[in-house]
Amino acid sequence: MNPKEEETSRLNRYLAHCGVASRRKADELIKKGMVTVDGEVIREMGYRVKKGQKVRFKGKLLKKVKHVYVLLNKPKDTITTTEDTHDRKTVMDIVKNATRERIYPVGRLDRNTTGILLLTNDGELSQQLMHPSYEVRKVYHVLLDKPLTLKHFQQIKAGITLEDGPVPVDDLAYPNSRDKSAVGIELHVGRNRIVRRTFESLGYTVRKLDRVLYAGLTKRDLPRGRWRHLTHREVVNLKHFNKNSGKSEEDREKQPDKQ
Repeated sequence: MNPKEEETSRLNRYLAHCGVASRRKADELIKKGMVTVDGEVIREMGYRVKKGQKVRFKGKLLKKVKHVYVLLNKPKDTITTTEDTHDRKTVMDIVKNATRERIYPVGRLDRNTTGILLLTNDGELSQQLMHPSYEVRKVYHVLLDKPLTLKHFQQIKAGITLEDGPVPVDDLAYPNSRDKSAVGIELHVGRNRIVRRTFESLGYTVRKLDRVLYAGLTKRDLPRGRWRHLTHREVVNLKHFNKNSGKSEEDREKQPDKQ
């Protein structure tokens, strides 16, 4: 790489690193004339910011933030939110000593759902992981109030339809062939309470729900209620994660936002 290129950054990428918006959204802000560099409004797509230049968004001087990535094995009776008006325990209470930076949960887990939850201040990565086009893989361990029948097993695996649309299931299995009330389910959709609603629609009550995998991250060696920082390799894997791996990052940014 040319040494001079190392001292510059595309303006949309700079905005993303400052936590303003994803690169795709940043392009829209640039087009609207909401960004200035050294006092000059910049509308040029692909404009490169040089080291030492002052970038402002809506008049506010921006600076790059240190990105932090925290993995939590969420316990039961914990709210996935940054604050709670009813003074209930939140995931933020558990990770409050993880960093001085302000981090946020990526997606949500119900109060009584346990398992893997990622928290970060990397807005671009967060939007990427939650965008439907990335089809982020999630695996849950489900404990039902009664054995799942073969008929219902086949129905779920084939794909049932709830009031808010179809539920495409990537895989379904009995971890223990002698206990049909325990089920493993893999899916990439992320609608509200979708796992619980899937089984409830067929007459089952979910007694326990645990997310054991999210975007390649597992709770291995991470006890319930504990957290850890992601390794550099894990962060790299997340940033390059995409089921449609044949598409370049630039091509993916051109995809329409379906959220």
